[in-house]
Amino acid sequence: MNEVIKALKERRSVRKFKADMPKKEDLNQIIEAGLWAASGRGQQSPIIIAVTNKELRDRLSAANCKIGGWDSSFDPFYGAPAILIVLADKSFNTYLYDGSLVMGNMMAAAHSIGLGSIWIHRAKEEFEAPEWKKLLSDLGINGDFEGIAHCAVGYTDGELPKPSERKKGRVFWVE
Repeated sequence: MNEVIKALKERRSVRKFKADMPKKEDLNQIIEAGLWAASGRGQQSPIIIAVTNKELRDRLSAANCKIGGWDSSFDPFYGAPAILIVLADKSFNTYLYDGSLVMGNMMAAAHSIGLGSIWIHRAKEEFEAPEWKKLLSDLGINGDFEGIAHCAVGYTDGELPKPSERKKGRVFWVE
C-alpha cells in the first residue's frame, strides 16, 4: 500500500501523551506539512502558532477547559506538551476550509514520523477573548484571524486506539 494512504488509514486521535517534548526538527516537519496544505486560490490564509512553552501551554489548556465547561483539573490537550494552533484570516472566503486542511496535513504528518496528535476545538472562542487577541498582537500578528483548531502533539503514552468500522453507504458513484 502507498505510504501516504497507509499513514492516513492508520492515524488515530491520541488522548494520552507522555510529558517528553518532541524534537524541534520533528515539530518543524509537522508544521511544514501544514504549510503545504491546499488552500483556496492558493492564498495560504492560515497561520500556525507553535506553543512549546509549558506556562503558555497550560494557560491555553485552562482557557480551553473553561470554554468547554469542564472541571478545572481536566486537561483538554490530554497532556500533549506541544500545541500547534491554526488560525486563518477571515478576509479569505475559504479560510475555514484552508485551516482545516492544514490541521489534516499536520495530524497525518505527526503520525508518519511516529508522534501522536489530536484535533482540539475551541480555538475560535479562545482567540475571540482579549487575552488571546493580545497574544496575537504581541507576536506581531495583525488582521482578522479566527482560531480554527489546536493540533496537540506528542509521544503517545500507550497503544493507539483501534479504528472504528467505516460506515457503509457513504460513496455514491455517478458514471
